[in-house]
Amino acid sequence: MKKYAVIVAGGSGSRMGAAMPKQFLTLAGKPVLYHTLTVFLRAWPDLQIVLALPADHFQTGVVIAGQADDTGRIKTISGGSARFDSVKACLEQVEDDSVVFVHDAVRCLVSAALIQRCYHETIARGNAVPAIIPSDSMRITDEEGNRAIGRDRLRIVQTPQTFHSAVLKTAYRQPYQPFFTDDASVVEHAGEKINLVEGESRNIKITHPIDLLAAEELMKQDQQRKPGNLL
Repeated sequence: MKKYAVIVAGGSGSRMGAAMPKQFLTLAGKPVLYHTLTVFLRAWPDLQIVLALPADHFQTGVVIAGQADDTGRIKTISGGSARFDSVKACLEQVEDDSVVFVHDAVRCLVSAALIQRCYHETIARGNAVPAIIPSDSMRITDEEGNRAIGRDRLRIVQTPQTFHSAVLKTAYRQPYQPFFTDDASVVEHAGEKINLVEGESRNIKITHPIDLLAAEELMKQDQQRKPGNLL
């Protein structure tokens, strides 16, 4: 089946406190976006990427995409004012009868193994949304105050959230709702049951400066583990 990765890189990254959007910041000598594109291109040799870029930094994103191993598999478009709009615009470039991965550009430590697992789960069960159990104690707030809630019942949702193209396109024809925080919430509101799969603790979303430092350290550890390097 055809494979598409919708990479959402249209955010401004205001929480990072940098002049440049976080997806364009340097990590281990390359832009964050470059690392994300590289993982997807290497996960499946027949995968096509539709990349949504911020209008104010569109050319910067094009240049970074041009550094990837196989630029012929990357199509760049201008993203919308919100994530929902960017994904919807990307889906117009996706052919029918395909599997679509929707991924945050700033989750650059995603593994090829997770991408492949999401594909196989989608073929078998209709969709795949990676998630992990939180490691911290959790509390929930309401009108009466707050109370503890068992973290074993909670999940931290990640990307790539993966769906059949027909399901995803149908879901994104709905009018935008404030609770559409990710693709799973959009698809669920369209009447589909969401299938959670095991995510990865290292599949972090680079949002704050400390996340960039953590990602740098994880990439250093990966480099040290490569054959030929001393541990």
